Amino acid sequence: MFDEFDAIGSDRTYDNDVGEMRRILNSFLQYIEQDDSASIIIAATNNPRMLDKALFRRFDDILEYRLPDKEQISNLLKLNLNEFATKDVLSDRVLKEAQGLNHADIVTACDESLKEALLKDTVVNESILLTFLEDRKRLIQYKEEAN
Repeated sequence: MFDEFDAIGSDRTYDNDVGEMRRILNSFLQYIEQDDSASIIIAATNNPRMLDKALFRRFDDILEYRLPDKEQISNLLKLNLNEFATKDVLSDRVLKEAQGLNHADIVTACDESLKEALLKDTVVNESILLTFLEDRKRLIQYKEEAN
């Protein structure tokens, strides 16, 4: 598994091309072409537009993993909060706040909400869940600003 593949596989037309990284990429591509094992090679990126187009023909399948839609968000919340939440936890406000978060961030917000509810000897309600969904969004925004 190669995560953040765009770090070594960026398009050669970008100004950030570094000679050493280009050599690493070329070695990697040669390895892929020569590999005759039954191994599965996975390369992941959240910036596919940055990848060199030559990379795409080296892989048999390309899978896109998109952010969850409202229905998927609702299912994630139900699955992760189950009987430990009030009915208002699936409100339009919660679903709207969760939009733009990935599956892992929504699950983390659910986990944090469950911990908070447990500490307060209550169940997860809209207010608790909104707090942790907002926290996830702030963390993402902070990371984006830091880059």
